[in-house]
Amino acid sequence: MDQNGVVFLNDPNTTSGMMPSSFFFHQAAEIGLNPSQFLTFILRQSLKTRILSHPTGRKYTPLKERLDRLISQSQFPSNARRKIAVIMGGYSFERHISMESGRNIYEKLSSSEEFEPVPVFLVGNRDAYELYTLPLPYMLKDNADDIRKKVLEPEVHEALEIIRDETEFIRNKYNPNGGDFKPEKWTLMDLKNNVEGVFIALHGRPGEDGTIQKDLSQYGLYFNGSPSHSSEITIDKFTTNQKLREAGFLVADHMLLKKDDFLQNPNQLAESITERFGLPLIAKPADDGCSAAVRKVKTVTELMDFAHLIFRNEKDLDPVIAERLRINIHDELPQKQEILIEKFIEKGEASHFLEVTGGMLTHVQDDGSIYYEVFEPSESLAESEILSLEEKFLAGEGQNLTPARFSKSPELQSKISQEVRKTLQKVAETLDVQGYCRIDAFVKIYPDNSIETYIIEINSLPGMTPATCIYHQAALNAYKPLDFIKEILNFGRDKWQRETQKLKA
Repeated sequence: MDQNGVVFLNDPNTTSGMMPSSFFFHQAAEIGLNPSQFLTFILRQSLKTRILSHPTGRKYTPLKERLDRLISQSQFPSNARRKIAVIMGGYSFERHISMESGRNIYEKLSSSEEFEPVPVFLVGNRDAYELYTLPLPYMLKDNADDIRKKVLEPEVHEALEIIRDETEFIRNKYNPNGGDFKPEKWTLMDLKNNVEGVFIALHGRPGEDGTIQKDLSQYGLYFNGSPSHSSEITIDKFTTNQKLREAGFLVADHMLLKKDDFLQNPNQLAESITERFGLPLIAKPADDGCSAAVRKVKTVTELMDFAHLIFRNEKDLDPVIAERLRINIHDELPQKQEILIEKFIEKGEASHFLEVTGGMLTHVQDDGSIYYEVFEPSESLAESEILSLEEKFLAGEGQNLTPARFSKSPELQSKISQEVRKTLQKVAETLDVQGYCRIDAFVKIYPDNSIETYIIEINSLPGMTPATCIYHQAALNAYKPLDFIKEILNFGRDKWQRETQKLKA
């Protein structure tokens, strides 16, 4: 636009991109339409245009009338639709991935006839958290920190208010309940009064540590994933390794490095660690979500530098140490009191060595027992030495091959896959992981075809972004994404109903 108000048009797209993050959906959200409603609007406009502009357009009239009836029917309140709160955001290292997961779950549920999702944003810290309803325009913002700021300090541009007034007739037709553009603070009682269940799309704390599960249980709300006592274990990587080793599973040799111990004598402790575990070794926070600040350490100096950054008292990184570790000074690195040190697992004498991630889904059987449906594992290929969050969960980043390439022989491929899946199921049963999960592992296959499966970590609330490989695994078992999500919620509901009946009895 020039100084005189003349608008110059550039690059008209008659068939716009329809990726989840496309501007089109962002703009539709600003007037109160979710992606499903916006696509319905586009469909009706297309029919209307053909009826009015094409010589044979009248043949589309019955289709348009049918669509209008369906739109009208969808506006009637129905007790049949299950209201599910989708909690996303949070304060952990993985809060941005949580937004990707939460948006995807919301969009899948909103396109169904069975569910009515309610987006909810979580803010806070390890001491306390708060819940806010999330207006559609906020939910589609890319950055969790930007959303947090908008939720806590809501503002509306005067131009948007004008546009929303002008488009009220569109909203009234496609989403008559979509005029709420302001976030509302909710208590857990508000949550109970407005929804029947919760999909926790949080990664890291307070989702993967069992905190919010414990709170939801007290209010009689069912949820996805494992019970709180199981999540409390799996968030703690050291305790998880200890329990798995005691149960006979293969895990890397490990120890817990505590801040106070390290700061007393950094040089001596770092040298003793490298003598015990050798180099390279793996260092990572002991109580965070998957792939959070995992480091392959190659020297004693690197171990000391990494520990100093994780154990720092200030939020900002030391620029000198960050430069030595090739970490961007503006990158986020968690501050922790403990670091998990693990022996670096290598191929050794194995003829084939690969990293896999295996998903699974649980079902409540008629007798109340739990059946584990373990999917074909995916092979994880890292572009660098350690799989990043982006490689695991974002489209266009990293590679996951499903099923994993265990062997070129179909017979051996099936045999090895069955053995690996059997081990992953036993791990889940040992830790009482329920609902669904992803377990990361290294698999060693030896010349005599014997197999060793080393467990890396358990993700009790795995990422549910559109690109995550758990959907690929579920697809091999004939689950479309919405079907998979539905099964996850159904398990939570079925389990909650059985527990409620036991209490009444």
